[in-house]
Amino acid sequence: MNWDRLEGEWKQRRGKAVHHWGKLMNDELAAIAGKYEELVGKLQERYGIAKEESNQQVRDFKKAIGHLKKSNSRLVQLQKSLRKKETLKSKHGSARSPKKTTRVRSGK
Repeated sequence: MNWDRLEGEWKQRRGKAVHHWGKLMNDELAAIAGKYEELVGKLQERYGIAKEESNQQVRDFKKAIGHLKKSNSRLVQLQKSLRKKETLKSKHGSARSPKKTTRVRSGK
């Protein structure tokens, strides 16, 4: 996931950023609009950390967002697959009724 793409999806990701960096306000993150250098600078200012630490936090955040997107994509695919199986099952299951077997015991 490159930063340009994250910048484009910033409105969607802003809530996660608010949760991740509690000292940054939603309106501040809206003003940053996903711009890398502005986010790094705001983190330095708000948390009183060095530029390299701020850069590392942003890189870690970007990586976490990438993992979340992949996980979400896998979940969506799994849900589609399960729905498809259920649809097939219901189509085939309604035509057949389950077989009942009875056991006969010998009178020994």
